[in-house]
Amino acid sequence: MDDKEFNTLAEATLARIDAALEASGADVDCQLAAGGVLEIEFDDGSKIIVNRHGVAREIWVAARSGGFHFRWDGTVWRDTRDAAELMEKLSTLASQQAGETIQLR
Repeated sequence: MDDKEFNTLAEATLARIDAALEASGADVDCQLAAGGVLEIEFDDGSKIIVNRHGVAREIWVAARSGGFHFRWDGTVWRDTRDAAELMEKLSTLASQQAGETIQLR
């Protein structure tokens, strides 16, 4: 995948996460900033930061429970450690920080 393909795919993924959070009805504030950074803020002031990392061609997630790197496998973004799918992992992380079930699709 070249830089242009990565950036297009990563931007679409960030927009999809933003839309999924809105559709979930969860009580979180979400802001998609220029440059490929999505900030998800919870009632307790904690955040999850999701951003694209062009050099590695990965999507990085920073949450209270740690940092995660996701690489495109040709179909979905997979965690480089445990192969979890990005939206599933984000659902778990957001649920942990929100103290309520958040299902992202």
